[in-house]
Amino acid sequence: AIVTTRTARESIGTQLLAALSADRGDDLRLTEDQRGAIEAILDDLEGPSPMVRLLQGDVGTGKTLVAFAAAAAAAAAGYQTALLAPTELLARQHAAVANRLLAGSGVRTGLLVAGDPVATRRAVRASAAAGETALLIGTHALLSSGTEFARLGLVIVDEQHRFGVEERARLLAKGAGEPHLLLMTATPIPRTIAQLLYADISTSELRALPAGRKPIRTV
Repeated sequence: AIVTTRTARESIGTQLLAALSADRGDDLRLTEDQRGAIEAILDDLEGPSPMVRLLQGDVGTGKTLVAFAAAAAAAAAGYQTALLAPTELLARQHAAVANRLLAGSGVRTGLLVAGDPVATRRAVRASAAAGETALLIGTHALLSSGTEFARLGLVIVDEQHRFGVEERARLLAKGAGEPHLLLMTATPIPRTIAQLLYADISTSELRALPAGRKPIRTV
């Protein structure tokens, strides 16, 4: 179990919000949906069984901030997190945001994508294997046999419908014991269908947009 004290829980949220507010030049607050999702995830992380939770929410509802809160909790307890993204562009975006938001928490982040030079990828993998990187973000490069972790405790899969069961299993197999699993999607999945796809899954849904965030319109 990834144990967090009440003080640690409050500190995680406060530090992330402070960093995000400074980054955007505004006084931001967690939505009730975000707050509830973070609490549910941290409860799962402290439980006796590995978490399998689906985090649903439209673009702009703040799923990434919730995921980073989970990664920060894992890091505070001495565990590493792997965040799997379907494209290099999305992985780089996540890494850029993570570097800005988590630096003040002392959470060292890394980026592993096929488009980087071999020497860069070698250094990133060495850092993860040594346990120096607390949050490793990447694409399918995370799944390769050359990517190892010292103490992987949490796996986050963004746009989870873009990955198969075998791919998720390969990443989970790199963990210490059986890591917790957080799946993220912007595509609503009814709970009954989710339970058919993933045994014993829990769900959290983000409906409200953070203050100041405008709804995403598609044309």
